[in-house]
Amino acid sequence: MNNTDEVSDSVETATDLAPSEEDAGETRDRISKLCGSPFWNASLSWDGDLPDMGICMERTVLIWGPCILLWALAPLQVYLLRRRGLCYMPWTCLRITKVVISVLLIVIAGAELIWALVLSAQGFPLPSNEYLAPVILMSSYTLQLGLVLLGRHHGEKSSGVIYCFWAALVVCGVPQFITTVLYTVHRNDQLHVLLVVTFLLQYIGAISLFIVNCFVDNPPESKWFNKSKSSFPEYDASFISRMTFHWANGMVWRGYKTTLKADDLWELPSRIRATNLDREWDIAWQSELSAITQRKIPGDDVTALPKVSVLRVLLRLFFLPFFMATLLYVASELMVFATPRLLSALISFTTDGNEPAWHGYLYALLLMLITLLTTFVKNIFYYIDQTLATQLRSTIMSAVYRKALVLSNSSRRESTVGEIVNLMSIDSQRLSDTLLYINLAWGAPIVISLALYELWQLLGPSVLSGLAVLILLIPINSVVANKIKNLQTSQMKFKDKRIKLLNEIINGIKVLKLYAWEGSFAKQVEVIRKDEISVLRKSAYFQAFASFVWLATPYLVALGSFATFVMVSEENVLDAKTAFVAISLFNIMRMPITQLPASIAQAIQANVALKRLGKYFGSSNIDLSAVCQDTEENSAVAVHGGQFSWGAINDEEPWTLKNIDMTVSYKSLVAVVGSVGSGKSSLFSALLGEMQKEAGRVIINGRVAYVSQQAWLQNATLKDNIIWGEPLDEEKYRKVIEACALLPDLEMLPGGDLTEIGEKGINLSGGQKQRISLARAAYSNAEIILLDDPLSAVDAHVGRHIFQNLIGPKGLMTGKTRILVTHAIWVLPQVDEIFVVRDGSVVERGTYNQLLSQGGNFAQFLLQHINTKDSIDEEDNELDELCDQLEGTPSGQALLRQLSRHSKAEDGRVGTIKRRRRNSSTGSSRHHSESENELTGSSKNLLKGSLPADGIKSNDAKKNGQILIHEEKVEIGKVKWKVYQFYAQSIGLVAASLPIIFYIIAQVCQAGSNVWLAQYSSESTAVGNETMADFDRTGFLLGYGGFGIGQSLFFYLGSLVTWTGTMMAGKNIHKRLLENVLCLPMKFFDTNPSGRVMNRMSKEMDVLDSVLPMLIGATLTCFAQVLTTLIVIIASTPIVLVVILPVTVAYYYIQKIYISTARQIKRLESLAKSPIFSYFSESLQGVSLIRAFKKQDDFVKECQRKVDYAAKAFVTNLATNRWLLVRLECLGNLITFAAAIFAVSGRETMHPGVVGLSITYALNVTVILNWLVRMTAEVEANIVSVERIREYIEEEQEAPWKLAGKEPAKSWPDQGCITFSKYEARYRPGLELVIKGISCKINPGEKVGIVGRTGAGKSSLTLCLFRIVEAAGGSIDIDGKDISKIGLHDLRGRLSIIPQDPVLFSGPLRINLDPFSAHSDEEVWQALENAHLKDYVKSQTHALHTAIDEGGANLSVGQRQLVCLARALLRKSKILVLDEATAAVDLDTDDLIQATIRKEFADCTILTIAHRLNNIMGSDRVMVMDKGKIAEFSSPSELLSDKNSIFYGMAKDAGLV
Repeated sequence: MNNTDEVSDSVETATDLAPSEEDAGETRDRISKLCGSPFWNASLSWDGDLPDMGICMERTVLIWGPCILLWALAPLQVYLLRRRGLCYMPWTCLRITKVVISVLLIVIAGAELIWALVLSAQGFPLPSNEYLAPVILMSSYTLQLGLVLLGRHHGEKSSGVIYCFWAALVVCGVPQFITTVLYTVHRNDQLHVLLVVTFLLQYIGAISLFIVNCFVDNPPESKWFNKSKSSFPEYDASFISRMTFHWANGMVWRGYKTTLKADDLWELPSRIRATNLDREWDIAWQSELSAITQRKIPGDDVTALPKVSVLRVLLRLFFLPFFMATLLYVASELMVFATPRLLSALISFTTDGNEPAWHGYLYALLLMLITLLTTFVKNIFYYIDQTLATQLRSTIMSAVYRKALVLSNSSRRESTVGEIVNLMSIDSQRLSDTLLYINLAWGAPIVISLALYELWQLLGPSVLSGLAVLILLIPINSVVANKIKNLQTSQMKFKDKRIKLLNEIINGIKVLKLYAWEGSFAKQVEVIRKDEISVLRKSAYFQAFASFVWLATPYLVALGSFATFVMVSEENVLDAKTAFVAISLFNIMRMPITQLPASIAQAIQANVALKRLGKYFGSSNIDLSAVCQDTEENSAVAVHGGQFSWGAINDEEPWTLKNIDMTVSYKSLVAVVGSVGSGKSSLFSALLGEMQKEAGRVIINGRVAYVSQQAWLQNATLKDNIIWGEPLDEEKYRKVIEACALLPDLEMLPGGDLTEIGEKGINLSGGQKQRISLARAAYSNAEIILLDDPLSAVDAHVGRHIFQNLIGPKGLMTGKTRILVTHAIWVLPQVDEIFVVRDGSVVERGTYNQLLSQGGNFAQFLLQHINTKDSIDEEDNELDELCDQLEGTPSGQALLRQLSRHSKAEDGRVGTIKRRRRNSSTGSSRHHSESENELTGSSKNLLKGSLPADGIKSNDAKKNGQILIHEEKVEIGKVKWKVYQFYAQSIGLVAASLPIIFYIIAQVCQAGSNVWLAQYSSESTAVGNETMADFDRTGFLLGYGGFGIGQSLFFYLGSLVTWTGTMMAGKNIHKRLLENVLCLPMKFFDTNPSGRVMNRMSKEMDVLDSVLPMLIGATLTCFAQVLTTLIVIIASTPIVLVVILPVTVAYYYIQKIYISTARQIKRLESLAKSPIFSYFSESLQGVSLIRAFKKQDDFVKECQRKVDYAAKAFVTNLATNRWLLVRLECLGNLITFAAAIFAVSGRETMHPGVVGLSITYALNVTVILNWLVRMTAEVEANIVSVERIREYIEEEQEAPWKLAGKEPAKSWPDQGCITFSKYEARYRPGLELVIKGISCKINPGEKVGIVGRTGAGKSSLTLCLFRIVEAAGGSIDIDGKDISKIGLHDLRGRLSIIPQDPVLFSGPLRINLDPFSAHSDEEVWQALENAHLKDYVKSQTHALHTAIDEGGANLSVGQRQLVCLARALLRKSKILVLDEATAAVDLDTDDLIQATIRKEFADCTILTIAHRLNNIMGSDRVMVMDKGKIAEFSSPSELLSDKNSIFYGMAKDAGLV
C-alpha cells in the first residue's frame, strides 16, 4: 500500500464521524459569512503539527454548543423544581459566590456587546457573529442565574444542568484560550485587546463557577433540625458526587473499619418508603379499576369481578421514572459504538507514518473520555433502575400484606400462608429483578441491529451470512425459552406446595414431636422436593444448552461473515483494521446476545409471577357491606333474616347458618348456648362479617372487641398485648389486670408485665393466654364485646372471678354490650337474655326463666348437663339453684320428674339435690350469696395482689427469662472458609473441580481464536492484494472455526456441570436442613419465631437453587476471562505491565474494602427479611381479631416499617455496589488508555494486528475485571445463605430418634408403671428448674389427676415424660426402663397424648389420623366411631379423604379435639396423657371424651391435667404440684378429708366442698 493510500485512509478514518463535505459545505459557507472568516481550514486544523481550530469555529460552534445544551435542559430543570414545592435555601457563601460571579459574567458579556455596537456606530462594521456571540452568552448567563435563584426557592442543593453547562463551556473554551494566549504572546493584532480581556475574564469566571458547582449548598432551613447522622446522603451530595457515587464513601469506609450494625444504615428517602408507595399503589389500582369499568361493553356480566392487570397498575406507578432511566440506558449503549471507530482510527494511525502524532494521542484521549462517560451514565442508569426495583418490591410486599388482611374465607382457602409468603418473598423479588432485564431485552435487538449496520459498512454484503445465522437460531431459542417457561411454572407450583407444608410443620412441630410423626411429614416434603429437583434438573439442561447456543452465536456470526468476506472476492483483504473493528463490533453484540437468554428467562419468571399476583389480587375480599351501622335500629346488635355460608370446599356441601334473627339491646349481657358444632362460633363470625352473607341484614352499632375461642397473642410483651396500640391509662390498666386475675401470673413471670410472650404464646398456659385476650378486649374502648367461650380455658374459681369482676352484671364491662358463648351453666341465671343455637339456627331466645318455662331445647340442654355422670361433683350450689328454677315452673317440674324416672334410685342425682333443698331453709339467693362470700374470703386473696406504681416487677427482675425471642445471630467478618468447604463438599469433588478446567480451556480457545486472527490480519496487511491468493484462507477459516467450536463446547460442559453440581448441592443441603430442623429440640422453636425458620427454608434455599448456580458459573467464567485477557495484553504490549501492576493492586484493595462492607450489609439484609415473614404469618393467624378490632391500618403500618427496614439494607448495598463499579471501571479505563498510548508511541515497531489485539482486549478488560469483582462480591454476599443454613444444620439437636441395640420390646410398655426418681428439669440452660427433685411411682393402670396453680409445673411434667424437656437430674422409668436410655421415637411412639391445643394439618383427614398408613380403614373407622366423629365424616362427600383446611379451620374446636382423641384411640398405648385436653371445649364434648377414655383406656395408666376438678375427682390418686414439686399425692377422698391440704382449698374455691 503506497503513502498516498495511507494518507487517504487516515483522513477518511479521522473524519468518518463527521458529515460528508457535500452535506456540510453549505452550512460552512453560512457560518463563514457570519464570522467574516473561513469556518474550517483543513491544512491548519487537521493536517498541521499542532491543531488550530480557527477563530470562526471558536467564536461560533464552541460557544453555541454549551448554550444550546443549557437552553434544551432548562425546561426539564424548571419542571422538576416546581414538582418539589417551595423549600427556601439559606443564603450561603457558596450561593452568593454563584450569584456574584454570574452577574459579573453578564456584565462582561454586556460590555462586549456594547463594544461591538459602539464600533459599528463609529463606522467600523463588524461581522454579525460579534453581536450574536455576546447576546447568546449574556442570555445563557442570565438563564443560568435564574435557575440558581429558582433552585434556592425549591430547596435545590446542586444542579446537574448548571454543572454540565459550565463543564461544557470550560472544555469548549480550551481552543479559544490557547488561541488567545498564543495571539497575546506573539502580539498578533488579529484579536482586539478588549475581546482578549473579556474572554479571559469570562473563561476564568466559567472555571470558577465550574469549581463552585462541584460542591453542594447547605440543606434547607426547614430540614436543619431533622437531619440525622443516618440521613440519606444522596440528597446532600453535589452533582459530581452523585455521578461518581462519592456520597457513598462514608458507608464503605465505615464498613471496612468497623462491623456495620442496623443503626449504621441510611434512612430511606421518602420516595422509597412503603407508606408512600402503598398510597400510590392504591391510587393507581383505583384508577385502573375505573378504567376497566368504563371500558365494559353493554351486555357484559355486571356481577363478574373486574380483572385488574397488575402490570398496568405497575406501569401507572413507575413508567415515567423507568422511561427516564431508559433514556440513560440508550445513551450509554449508543456511546459504546464510538469505540470501534476510534479503534479503527488508532489502527490506521499505526500504519501511517506521516499522520501527525497528536492525532494518535487525540484518539487515545477520546477513547478514554468515551469510556469514562459511558461508565458514569451506565452506572447512574443501573442505580436508578435498581432503586425503582426496590420501590416495586416494597410496593408488592405492602400490597400483598394489605390484601391478606381483607381476603375472604374462601380466598384464604385458595391462598395458604405459605403461598402468600412466597408472593411476598419470591414473586416480588423476581418482578423487581425484571426491571433491569426489560431494558436488556428490548435493547439487545437494537444494539445487535446497529452493530450489524456498522458491520455492513465494514464488510459489505458479507455480513448477511452472519445475519442468516442469527435468524436460523431464532426458532431454537424460541423452543428453549418456551420449555424453560413451562419448567419455571412447574417449579413454582412445587415450591409453593413444599413451603406450605413446611410452614405447617414448623407451626405444628410440638405436636409432631409428641406423636413422633416427624419422619412421615419429612417424607411428604421430600416427595415434593424430589419433583421440584426433577424440574430443576431439566431446567439445568436447558439453561446449559441455551448458554451454549447463545455463546456460540456471536462466534458463528463472525465466522460466517469473515468466511464470506474472504471467499467471495480475491480483492477483499481481511487486514488488521477490518478484522479488529469487526471483532470489536462482534464483542458489542456478544453482551446483548449473552444477556438475552437471562432476559428471556427473567421475563418468563416475571410473567409467572404476574399471573400469580393477578390471581391473588383478584381473589374476593370480605364483604364490607355485610355488616352495617344503622342508628335507627334501637339495638346494639341486630340480625334480620340472616343466612350465612362458609363457602364450598371441594364440591362438598358448605356449612351454613340459616334463619338467624336476633337483637341485642345496648349495655346488655347476652349468652349463646348450644352443643358442639351447632354454630355458636360461626354466629360470631357472621356478626364480624367473616362468613359469606347470602341473605338478610347484620347491624352493629358501635366499636367491636372480640375474644376468640383460641386465644391469639403477638410476639410482644404481655403489656403490649393488653394495651394493643391504645393510649396507656395506668388506672384502667390496673383494674383490667385485677379483673382478669392476672396478678398472680405477673408475680410469677420473670419480667412481670414486660415479659416477652413467645410466638403463639408458647411460654404461657392456655388459661393465661385466654385471660390476656380478655384483658385486651376489656382495655379497648369497644362498646360491643364478643366473647367466644373464654371461661372454658381457665380454672373454675378463676372463671368465677372473671365473670363477677369483668363480664358479669357487676363487672368492669358493665355499660358495654356483651355477647357470651358459654358452657358454664352457672352464669346463665345472671344474663339478660339467652340464645339457643342448634344445627346452624337460633331455635330459642328469651330470659332464663322464660326458656325454662317453655321446656324446649334450652331446658333439655340443662337437664342433659345435670344428668351427666361426670358432673356428679359439679358445683352443688349452682345445681341447687338450677333445680330450684326448674321446680318453680310446671314445665320444669315435669322435666325433673322425667329425669327422675330415668334415674336408678331416689338417692340418685336429682333425689339427693331435692332432699337437700327440702332440708334447706334458704333459697337460691342465699346460696348465691354464700358463694360470693366464699370467693371473697378464700379465692380473692389468691387472685388479687399488689400492683406497684412503676409496673409489675422491677427491671432487675426482668434480666432472666424476660427475653424469649432473642435477636437473630449475625456473623461478622469474612465468610469463613469452612462455609465454602461445606458447599463444595455438598456439590462433590468432581462437580466442583471440572467446571474450572472446562472454563479455562474455553477461554484459551477464545484467546487462541483472536491471536490466530491477529496473525492472519497482520500478514494480510503486509502482503496486500498482490500475494493474497497464495495465502491459505481455508486454513485460516478452519483454525478460526475450530477455536470457536472448542470455546462453545467447553463452555457448555462447564455450564452443565456447574448447574447440575449446584442443583445436587441444593438437594443435599435441603435434605440435611430438613432432617436437622426436625431434630432440633423444642427450646429452639420456643426462642426462634417460625418466620425466621421459614426464611431459611424458603428464601435462603431459593438462593441455593436459583441464584448461586448462576453466580458461580459467571464467576468462574470471568476468572478465566481475566486471566487470558491480561496474558494477551501483556504478551502483545509488554510495557502495559507498568500500568497493569499498580491498577491490579488498586483493584485488590478496592475489592477488599468493598467486600467487608457488602458482606455485612448482605447479612443485615438477610436478617431484615425474617421479621417480615414472621410478622406476616403471625398476622394471618389472628386476622379475624385484627379485623374485629379494626386494627388493619395499624398492622399495615407495622408491616411497612419492617419492609422499609429491609429496603434500607438493600438500598445501602446498591449504593456501595455502584461506588465499587465506578471506581473499578475507571481503573479498567486506565488500562485501555495505557494500551492506546503505548500503541501510539510505539507505532513504528508494532504490527497493526498486535495493536488491534491489544486494544480490543483492553476495551474488554474493563467489563470483565469489574464483572469479576462484582461476581466475587455477589458470591460472598449470597454464600451468606449457605452460612445461615449451615448454622441451623449445626445447631444442637435433641437425642437420637432411634438408638441401635437399645430398642425396647415391641410390647413395651406392657404394664404402664411410671417411676420418677429425684427428677429435675429446666427448659433452657440458665433458667430455673421447673421440676425440682420429684420422686414418686404411678402404678400400672392407675388413673392420676395432676392439678396445681398456673406455673406449678403440671404441663412441664408431661413434657418431661415425652422428653420434650430433657432431665437436668434424676430419671424416669417406664416399666423398669430408663426412658433416657432409649430413642425418642421409641419412647414417644409408645405413649399417647391428647394435647390442649388440637393441631391439624392441611390434607386428607386420614393423614391427620394415621400419617404412616399403619392402620387399615376399618381400624380408622372404628377409632372415629369411638371418638363420636363417624357420623360427621360419613356425611362428607370424600369420607376419610375429606380435605382439612390449614390448621383445621373448617372444623370446630370440639371436632378438632375429637380428631386428637381418635389419634390416641388408634395408637392405643398403655400410657395416656391428657394435657388439659378438654379445657377449650364445651361440656358435651368433654363428656364424650371422658366417657370414651373410661371405656377404651380402662386398663391403661392415665395422667390427666385438668382445669375442671370434677374431671379428676374420679381418679385413683391426685398429684398436687406446687412450684415444681409434688406438694400432695393421694386419693381425692383422703386429700379432701384434710381441710389444710392445698387440694381441699382448690376444691373449696371450685365449690366442690
